Amino acid sequence: MQFEPTLRSNIIAAARDLNSSPAGFATFKKSFCNEKYWTLTSEGGFQLRDSVMPAEAIQDIFSNGKKYGFECATAIIIVLYKAVLDTLGETPFNRLFQNLYLHSWQADSDLGLITEDAPSEKSQPGDVLYFKNPDVNPEKMEWQGENVVKLGDDLYFGHGIGIKSGEGIIASLNKRRIENATKSAYLEDRFVYPDFYHLSQYAPADIRLYYNTKWPTPYAAVGASIGVRRYIRH
Repeated sequence: MQFEPTLRSNIIAAARDLNSSPAGFATFKKSFCNEKYWTLTSEGGFQLRDSVMPAEAIQDIFSNGKKYGFECATAIIIVLYKAVLDTLGETPFNRLFQNLYLHSWQADSDLGLITEDAPSEKSQPGDVLYFKNPDVNPEKMEWQGENVVKLGDDLYFGHGIGIKSGEGIIASLNKRRIENATKSAYLEDRFVYPDFYHLSQYAPADIRLYYNTKWPTPYAAVGASIGVRRYIRH
């Protein structure tokens, strides 16, 4: 298989694996983690411990899920890292992501998150999308929206909601609106995916992407980089 479909397939598999794990949903204030591998920061993020290999720490989230609780945006980053690990293997992954920090949409720049502003119908399985909830109950701001992985045609995984159709995601969010709300949750016309070309350079030669490949030209990126991390709109 070529690199992009391989990584997309692994993103879908990682999303399903996280859905099946006992990892809990928690707000940033109430997030928790296995402190054998991570340090819990004051903002509810997980900072990789100096003595721990990144691949081992990511694997632990899936094998010891009961020791973790995190928000839906953090869940998406975890899914992406797991998929890249499964695609590249442990040695390249450990070399690329030596200072992992898991929190919301903060990600190592080598993940190369790309945002495309386009109709959601153009998204593909393995892309990350966002359901916005404009009339969210202010006492439940963690439900102001749901970051999801697209698993297939009208099928999505969202941490804290599970695997549902678009209508199912919207129905779940609408239950967390203010009293007498008039605006329904909806799927934004925007989606995110990793930089397939960049990451492929660390993959086995037989699945790497090249500039003269027959695959479509990579999409234009919209985002900002600060230091070693890239920040994408939450």
